[in-house]
Amino acid sequence: MIPLDRLAQINDRFEYLEAAMATAGGDISKMAREYNALRPVVEQIGAYRGLLRDLEGAREMLDDPDMAAMAREEIAALEAQRPAAEAALQLALLPKDEADARPAMLEIRPGTGGDEAALFAADLLRMYQRYAEARGWSVDMVEQQMTELGGVKEVVAHIKGENVFARLKFESGVHRVQRVPATESGGRIHTSAATVAVLPEAEDVDIQIDANDIRIDTMRASGSGGQHVNTTDSAVRITHIPSGIVVTSSEKSQHRNREIAMQVLKSRLFDAERQRVDSERSDARAAQVGSGDRSERIRTYNFPQGRMTDHRINLTLYKLDAVMQGDLDEIVDALTADAQAQQLAAMQS
Repeated sequence: MIPLDRLAQINDRFEYLEAAMATAGGDISKMAREYNALRPVVEQIGAYRGLLRDLEGAREMLDDPDMAAMAREEIAALEAQRPAAEAALQLALLPKDEADARPAMLEIRPGTGGDEAALFAADLLRMYQRYAEARGWSVDMVEQQMTELGGVKEVVAHIKGENVFARLKFESGVHRVQRVPATESGGRIHTSAATVAVLPEAEDVDIQIDANDIRIDTMRASGSGGQHVNTTDSAVRITHIPSGIVVTSSEKSQHRNREIAMQVLKSRLFDAERQRVDSERSDARAAQVGSGDRSERIRTYNFPQGRMTDHRINLTLYKLDAVMQGDLDEIVDALTADAQAQQLAAMQS
């Protein structure tokens, strides 16, 4: 049973924010974010309250002999709708990850497997680029180091759009591939891996970095195929001394490289702080899909069998070609639904 007094409090808060913004009182941008976050919740509350009013009206009709039969039919139909309405409202009431609506930093690095791991890392990058394109997101490369065979040594990409972090946050972890490498003459299946990290973009209010805590070095930009060989020393490397985090950016503009590297550094520090807080909340930790540990194997891509298996929710799809082309919605939706189910179970217990 959903407590009606809690629903009333949410409605009251929503109406207060609406009135406050109309009179331009307070921090408008902060209130607007809260107002927009509450809007879908209030809509679900309205639908649920409407159902309860209809039920109450139908029950009052039971006292009228001429209307009793029709009232019983209406009550039965409304009661049948009630579980779905309550479930939708409970989902709307779940605590929201404030970072869900933010852009994200996507980092991909090859793991075990040598050249094949680097090639698989490149395949993963293309998979996410195609997924982003299908959703109308933009992808800007912050750092990209390639191998001579076209594999990825390391890539950091900035992805901007609607609900980027919400849709990609469950991608963090070790992705394993099983296939016959192009360089394998004997036709043997090899197992390789790549690590993916998805970090919510940090805002200035999230992380304040003391200038004394960082060291900024400039260096000669380098790229695949000897590009930038004749350019000036424009690449920037920033080292955060307390944490040991090192970030580089190799665009042509040194000023732009400083901006990009600082943004990546803030996102990594913000992510580290989020993980620290999450680890202290064991109940909240149990309500997430997987542990979020970057070393956790989350998914296997088996090319000979044309299947992808997500080990966290035991989901297997036999459409690997489509997945590698960026068809990820079925996987993301399943992971999101599982996380919500675990949150609901934690709240109810």
